[in-house]
Amino acid sequence: MGTRSIPPNFRQIMRHDTVFKERVHDAYKIKEKLPEPTVCPQCNAVFHSGRWQWTAAPANAHQHNCPACQRIIDHYPAGFLTLEGEFFHSHRDEILHLVQNFEKKEKSEHPLQRIIATEKQNSSFLITTTDIHLARGIGEAIHDAYQGDLDFHYNQDENLLRVHWSR
Repeated sequence: MGTRSIPPNFRQIMRHDTVFKERVHDAYKIKEKLPEPTVCPQCNAVFHSGRWQWTAAPANAHQHNCPACQRIIDHYPAGFLTLEGEFFHSHRDEILHLVQNFEKKEKSEHPLQRIIATEKQNSSFLITTTDIHLARGIGEAIHDAYQGDLDFHYNQDENLLRVHWSR
């Protein structure tokens, strides 16, 4: 039958049907699918149904460190929370108790959200976490309870969050 003619000034659009690789944000995210069930030998969290959870580990479970334990072993936090100021120093025990309670609640629901360390520095207090969401949540909980100044600095390339609270 007939041939198609191309209209004048027609410009063909080039197709780009390639799959782009997603930028890797978290070096500690497990890249391969773990066999189920898998248990973390450090904390006994169980990888089941595609996520880490607190359940009883079956006797025949595979073993693999969870991302939180691997961060703790490597001393490589994802979140840094700095607390400082006169108000903090005068209410330090009360604020740190709030921090511990917040972490306990989050850890019970999300096994990968843990505090790595708490340490007193010169005039401040540093809390390191295995997850950026925990650092942010703790900072927001302190800010909600005691107001003050709260700042966030997120480094997307390293999946790192620095939270600073002072009052």
